[in-house]
Amino acid sequence: MKVHTKAYGPIEVDERQRVSFPSGLFGFESIRDYVLIDAERQPFYWLQSLEAEHIAFIIINPFLFRPDYELDMDDEFLKDIGISDPGNALVFSIVTIPPSGPMTANLQGPLIVNRETRIGRQGILTDSRWKTKHDIMEELKQSGPQRKES
Repeated sequence: MKVHTKAYGPIEVDERQRVSFPSGLFGFESIRDYVLIDAERQPFYWLQSLEAEHIAFIIINPFLFRPDYELDMDDEFLKDIGISDPGNALVFSIVTIPPSGPMTANLQGPLIVNRETRIGRQGILTDSRWKTKHDIMEELKQSGPQRKES
């Protein structure tokens, strides 16, 4: 299918890259259909709206820079998107790249996608370790064997 993207203009994507968020994302509740696209720079992805070309989010797998990341979600939350086995969940964090300052990831509001049905939902974690702005590069430096506990 042809998709008009914010980052790459019109491109062809496979239907299997389509992801639906029936409740939308926080602040974008009316936009529900997206495609997941590999970014030119790994390990990032684009979550591109199919409904509004100018709306796209850079996302990352938070476990890449925070191996100790924990999703303390209740079973009902996961059942809402058809996940009974945690192995069927894809987890992403939205990345912010400000004009100045560090690139950060929102670990407090993860995106959780059922890898089989490609239906997702954004959650809110209440654990005080997870903030809306985690410095990705700083945390990558610390994620080695000497990582200090938060």
